[in-house]
Amino acid sequence: MYGIADLDNCYCSCEKVFRPDLEGKPIVVLSNNDGCVVARSNEAKKMGIKEGVPFYQLAEQFPNQKIAVFSSNYELYGELTGRVVSIIRQETPAYFRYSIDECFMYLPDASIANQSTSFLQSWGEKLHHRVRREVGMPISIGIAPNKTLAKIASKLAKKYDVYRHCCMIDNDYKREKALEWCPIEDVWGIGRRYAARLQSLGCKTALDFAKHHKGWVRLTFNNINMVRTWQELNGEDVVPNEELAKKKSICTSRSFNGMVADYDTLRTHVSNYAARCAEKLRAQNTVASVVGVFLHTNAFREDLPQYWNFQEQRLVTPSNAGITIVQTANELLQKIYRQGYQYKKAGVIVMGIGGDSPIQQDLFDIDAEQIQKMRRLDQVVDRINRLHGSETIVLGSQQYTKKGGVGKADVFANAIKHDFRSPNPTTRWTDIIRLNVNDKPLEQ
Repeated sequence: MYGIADLDNCYCSCEKVFRPDLEGKPIVVLSNNDGCVVARSNEAKKMGIKEGVPFYQLAEQFPNQKIAVFSSNYELYGELTGRVVSIIRQETPAYFRYSIDECFMYLPDASIANQSTSFLQSWGEKLHHRVRREVGMPISIGIAPNKTLAKIASKLAKKYDVYRHCCMIDNDYKREKALEWCPIEDVWGIGRRYAARLQSLGCKTALDFAKHHKGWVRLTFNNINMVRTWQELNGEDVVPNEELAKKKSICTSRSFNGMVADYDTLRTHVSNYAARCAEKLRAQNTVASVVGVFLHTNAFREDLPQYWNFQEQRLVTPSNAGITIVQTANELLQKIYRQGYQYKKAGVIVMGIGGDSPIQQDLFDIDAEQIQKMRRLDQVVDRINRLHGSETIVLGSQQYTKKGGVGKADVFANAIKHDFRSPNPTTRWTDIIRLNVNDKPLEQ
């Protein structure tokens, strides 16, 4: 049996942990540079606020409505969801973190464990209550014989109170009822393009798709992932666990706060993106053999000259070292940068990802001592940034020059627009909530 734990309205729930006064009120969280809505509380959804709506349109569409607005605070979200995962680690025999707010759990079959199916149902409800009590965030749990059905079960648990935050699909009757309820576009593994094609073929729900013959699926789509999705909807367990294990490519990119024309500012942005890619590689114990950089102007500004470019470079020795990835990305940026353009977005992609041990090294360009030094340096930097907050220590090329060149160099967190950013009481000493007794601050 598989389970999936899915945090309800994750970003909004994180913001409410330290703001209990927002319980029952509409909340939205904005994308980078406060561009558009990326997360909504249930109250905001009921108001009719759509995901992706530009922030400036909220005041026009919902005049005189009190809506709590927050800038994205991924450091806070990562810390709080990490606490949830630590609880899941204690409660399950094996698990895999699928995204910031979702975690797959590998559970023993109730019959093998000599337990009734109600045991797993009760276990899921208790897990919800523990997460709610110890972290303060609501979580929905789906349990089923495979991952695709578990995802559907978690959506049912989230939508209907009758499931008490845990829905289990453990027989064909429940499976067919769940598929009948689930729109085809909500099925895990079916993207927007395939969903539109299925709808045009009369498959409005997951059950409509599951009732087709396997041969029809093969001939219609000629795609192994679609066949696997069909098999899972019919109760088979065919999605390989190893395919979920680690990302095969990692991309970090941002739209700029305004337009950027000068090379130095672009290089600083790219350095930060590359450092983040290297950090993600180290987090999953992998290395990359290819680094790519892309750069483009604002396609919506037809009054300005347009330019787009991408270039990649293969590393002599696959690496996850911050210095190596950043240096390679900067060399690529220098090749594709052109003066005279107003740039809106850049990004770094690392590809050719494999395990960090053993690493195939180049026979004529090997410096084992230098590789070990970089590895130890990255380990120290990662540990300090975990303990004291991200960007406590950064590379020199990651630091922005403040306007006017006055004062200390700035960091990436302050280079993007975040007018509604919440504090980080969980990760930074400077943001710890201070209590007052008789108007006198308590000593730390």
